[in-house]
Amino acid sequence: MHKLTILGIGNILQFDDGIGIYATAFLKKNYDFTPSIHVKEGGVAGMALLDTLEQTHSLIILDSIQIDDAVGSIYVIPAYELRGYGINSGGAHEVGVLEALDMLELQGKKLPNATVIGIIPQEIDLQIGLSNPLQEHFNAFIKTVLENIEKLGFKIERKSTQVSLREIINSFQD
Repeated sequence: MHKLTILGIGNILQFDDGIGIYATAFLKKNYDFTPSIHVKEGGVAGMALLDTLEQTHSLIILDSIQIDDAVGSIYVIPAYELRGYGINSGGAHEVGVLEALDMLELQGKKLPNATVIGIIPQEIDLQIGLSNPLQEHFNAFIKTVLENIEKLGFKIERKSTQVSLREIINSFQD
């Protein structure tokens, strides 16, 4: 059982939709957490994440979210408030993480304390990378994630060698 899982979801082939994946890769490369945190790139796995969801006490989901607000706006939303809406409902996430949480509940299993940290995308399109506005808001997105990790009682240490967002994105293009 993991005390905390950071789960990045999205599709790196659809531009800003990949921000959750890039963010989890960025966290893995640049930070250490005490006690240890399970950081997972969930992609568009949906129901394949049931085991991960069952084996964590707290869950922070990172994704782009479609809310009528300015591009780059960041939201921290308890997952129970989004039940029935799905994250990125309709896109490549067909059966998403929130639906997988619903499935656990239907099975009578204990649900993790789940929070969504989402950012408003500029563009969901068939390309790899992030739009300029999301690149500009990426540090604020990571800062929000780190603040929420600290609120759960975890210590965060920056690694001595840092990997940039550009290097992270490039690593997915190779």
